[in-house]
Amino acid sequence: MPESIDWPRMHSPRRWRRFLLLILALLAVIFFGGRTALSYYVEVLWFASLGYRDVLWKTLSLQWGIFTAFAAATFLILFGSFLALKRTHLPDLPSGHTIFIGGQPLKFPVEPVLRLTALVLSLGIAAITGAGMMTEWPTIALFWYAPRSATGFVDPVFGKPLNFFLFTLPGWQLLVGWLLTLAVMTCVLAIFFILITRGTRAFGGRSRSYVTLPWHGLSMTFAFLLLVLAMRAYLDRFELLFDGHTIFAGVTYTDAHVTLTGMLIVCAALVVGALIAAVSGVTGARGRWIAAAILPAALCFISVQVVEWYVSSFIVKPNELVREQPYIARNIALTRQAYGLDRVSQHEFPAETDVAATDPANNQATLQNIRLWDWRALQDTLRQIQEIRTYYDFPDIDIDRYEIDGATRQVMLATRELNVEKLPESSRNWINEKLIYTHGYGITMNPVNGFTAEGLPNLILSNMPVQSTVRGLTVTRPEVYFGELTNTDVYVKTRQKEFNYPQGETNNLTSYEGNGGIVLGGFLRRSIIAFDRGDLAKLPFSDDVNKDSQLLMRRNVRDRVSALAPFLTYDPDPYIVLGDDGRLSWIMDAFTVSDSYPYSSHYHLDQNPINYMRNSVKVVIGAYNGATTFYVFDKDDPIIAAYRMVFPSLFKDAATMPPGLRRHMRYPELLLKLQAEVYGLYHMTDPGAFYNREDLWTVASEVGLSEGGQQVTQAMQPNFVLMKLPDETGVEFVEILPFTPANRNNLIGWIAGRSDGAQYGTSVVYNFPKTKLVDGPLQIEARIDQNAQLSGQLTLWNQQGSHVRRGALLVIPSGRALLYAEPIYLQAERSPMPELRLVVLAVQDRLAYGPTFEAAMSALFGGAASSLSAAPGSAVPARNAAAGSSQLSGDLNALIAQAAKDLADYQRLTAEGKLGEAGQKLEELKRALEKLNNRQR
Repeated sequence: MPESIDWPRMHSPRRWRRFLLLILALLAVIFFGGRTALSYYVEVLWFASLGYRDVLWKTLSLQWGIFTAFAAATFLILFGSFLALKRTHLPDLPSGHTIFIGGQPLKFPVEPVLRLTALVLSLGIAAITGAGMMTEWPTIALFWYAPRSATGFVDPVFGKPLNFFLFTLPGWQLLVGWLLTLAVMTCVLAIFFILITRGTRAFGGRSRSYVTLPWHGLSMTFAFLLLVLAMRAYLDRFELLFDGHTIFAGVTYTDAHVTLTGMLIVCAALVVGALIAAVSGVTGARGRWIAAAILPAALCFISVQVVEWYVSSFIVKPNELVREQPYIARNIALTRQAYGLDRVSQHEFPAETDVAATDPANNQATLQNIRLWDWRALQDTLRQIQEIRTYYDFPDIDIDRYEIDGATRQVMLATRELNVEKLPESSRNWINEKLIYTHGYGITMNPVNGFTAEGLPNLILSNMPVQSTVRGLTVTRPEVYFGELTNTDVYVKTRQKEFNYPQGETNNLTSYEGNGGIVLGGFLRRSIIAFDRGDLAKLPFSDDVNKDSQLLMRRNVRDRVSALAPFLTYDPDPYIVLGDDGRLSWIMDAFTVSDSYPYSSHYHLDQNPINYMRNSVKVVIGAYNGATTFYVFDKDDPIIAAYRMVFPSLFKDAATMPPGLRRHMRYPELLLKLQAEVYGLYHMTDPGAFYNREDLWTVASEVGLSEGGQQVTQAMQPNFVLMKLPDETGVEFVEILPFTPANRNNLIGWIAGRSDGAQYGTSVVYNFPKTKLVDGPLQIEARIDQNAQLSGQLTLWNQQGSHVRRGALLVIPSGRALLYAEPIYLQAERSPMPELRLVVLAVQDRLAYGPTFEAAMSALFGGAASSLSAAPGSAVPARNAAAGSSQLSGDLNALIAQAAKDLADYQRLTAEGKLGEAGQKLEELKRALEKLNNRQR
């Protein structure tokens, strides 16, 4: 037996630390990389459940291809530059070089430390750069896939097609910006090596010896920087087409005659400077040659600036309109094209002032569909009478048109969604929130001017289960699994029955029958899904979940479409549609935008500057199964055409949309608001008028309510109207906005976006005579406030434990005049449910009101006196009242008018204390009512 045992030698502590760091790094990669891989796995399942697996793979291939390419290129450039510079400075950076400090030797491993630091920094910067460029994948995808040329447009300055500015130029700008960042980094690295060289020599006691510093590296990196700056200067020439100026946007006279040529000269000077720097790097010249390399470009730049100043100050400014006129004309024409205003047709509107000009006999459809329900008031009312349970909510009110009893009527719809935040606290558990309370239920529908005798909405669709008062208008799938409030994941097709709707003292239960989710499958797949969705502690161990159960995720329609097509811009207000098959669907408007349309002025959309916008896509999302379809409605839009080349399976033609949904397309609110803002300036097509801002328009203002309930003046919102446009024969669903002259309250015109048939997507503007003063919304509001009877009654209501709530003032063209309508509600302080109490109608020359829509119509068109309270028999059906004065003629109508007048006189005399005369009027009213009663028999 040996006297001693040779135990294996222990590794050094340094090796143990390295081994431990390696293990920790591997664990971090496994944890974060594994989590990412699991997340991608769930993404694949979700996209596959919608039939868009290839869209995800294409997106991932683009993203990771871009990440890999730019990360690798960044690393190679940075680390390669480090190695090249290190070799240049190698004599001063030996491995294990001994330096002397105060006469004492100190071994400092400069080269290994620098190499490791450079490696780590290069990898980190490369990863950050790759991730940053990865987020720009839509720009690079369009740069790569879009055709380089397009017919029909060539810019007047460079002769480039539109696709160059929309796709090619943004891609080159992104690439040059990346190169410029790398060029600056390499220059900094070269300067760092020079400083290290100086320091190393100083520490080595050689600072006083005459040894030329190695400028080779800095010269070469500086040459690279100057070349990139030359590329940047060349691209900046094209950006002049997007620049905004005080009066207009695009290339100016000075730009065209000086700047464009001057920037080419500066570009050439930068190239010459790069050559000087490169030659100095090869020949080993001193640092002064680097300064000399900057000199040509600096001199050229200063010279161009001086010439620009001279031309602008002494040639353009004294004759600005003459010099800039052709460039202003380009800006007007191309801005109108960019926002679709070149498709707007213009007509004259006489804006007559008398009642007869409204032509009620030929505009019955318009008058029958005046919207008297303010959407906020209706929302509050529905929350009181149709929520049924506290956990339901109506997040929004939508306006649409439907066929009712053989006629097209304008209606308001509200979706009853389930809000899990409103569940009782004792019910807030995983089973209830994920398995039982999974969906909302049904919709309500009411005519825009339908009221009961109590001032409540006259509901066509209501209650749970959904009840319909109109034959042929039914909801076959009322469950709402996907909506505006569905922000949580749920699991369906489980052993646990889902709550459907309350039914007496019990609840109606159901099970999901659709296929809009991810099948959970076996334990492993279920665990992966649970890990990704944060349900790892419950989902894998739930007895209620089986292999056929499904996960419904991204149920909020906004999140759903953004995940599928993040490169589109969406209208924030989706609207619900009841199809011919009785199923509910959400429709969202999607837009393509750009900020690089030549000569077009920039406007802000959600704080982002854009100068091009198209409503190219309509997205339909099934409320029950979540199926999401993108329909292309504008094939002429080059941006959507390019995206169709990238994702051919994502988009469908508009012709394939079911007719039951196609009938409910509407002009987007977001687009009309932006077009109206642009049109306020760019309706002036004459450069002289544009230059002087002679006829600047703004969207009309109205009195609204702030979040605190205070009255504020604000820009009007688009208003949907079912009406007959002037000089048109059919009834259309249009969206209108009125204009006022800048800083004035009177109206000057209005714009209408058309939504039906072959006219869908077009818009029309009606101009008022400039010699005629047409009251605007604020002026009509002032007339209402100045009416003695109305003002007194509103003041009285506000003092009796209630408050008056005024609806939005509507401006509706009818015949050759404008009709103004405003509903007024009364709301008790202890009840959030407003009730209609007055309807105010007006034309330019007359203001009338009544407790009901019918009474107000009779007062306006039939000559009856306006009244603050209902008179028995004074109201006639809205359909008859809306027929106008031609249908209110004859003895019957005369009696109605007389009765209304007697009632008004009675109220006035009573208020004045003339009780005797008031009694006589009361007797006359009774006689008129008796005659009416006899005539009705």
